[in-house]
Amino acid sequence: MKLPFKRTRSDIKQYAEKLSHDGFKQIFDHIDQLNIKKGVDKMGLDKFINQCAYLAAGSGAISGSGGVFTMVVGMPVDFVNLITQQFRVTMAIMYYSRGSYKITFEEFMGLVAASFKIEAGVAMTKTVMETVAEKLLLAFGVRTAERLIPVVGAVIGGTANYLFVKRMADSVKKSQGISGPVEIKVY
Repeated sequence: MKLPFKRTRSDIKQYAEKLSHDGFKQIFDHIDQLNIKKGVDKMGLDKFINQCAYLAAGSGAISGSGGVFTMVVGMPVDFVNLITQQFRVTMAIMYYSRGSYKITFEEFMGLVAASFKIEAGVAMTKTVMETVAEKLLLAFGVRTAERLIPVVGAVIGGTANYLFVKRMADSVKKSQGISGPVEIKVY
């Protein structure tokens, strides 16, 4: 019985290593930081976070809506969307707290690591990025079995994604010294 668990844990570590090397950087590079700035300026930080949480919830609901088939096809898309929305939220909070929307990948991953309660230290290391990827994969995988049941899986997937983005946003806001609801008015 222990053998399959060890194998699964090993598979997760290998996938996390691959994701941390290329995946996070690719997702980061494809996010338009200027559009995040514009979104926060137009809607305010909390409404922007809600929008990202709803987008994450949508992909979670779709991946769990049809049982096994949509889960198998939809989970990779859902996982990438969940990470993308979390990255967008983190960038929005960084912009709000700093006033500058240009963020380097290393600076960004340091904040993501901190929001997962990982000691990033002065330099971004391969181990930290792998730990972030592994934690994301494990958190995502916990909900996998629950998504096998149509309709119930959609509710669980959507709700879990929504709550994940909202909780991570709260964690990042606290790390940046932002408390309570915030709004930015553009005149």
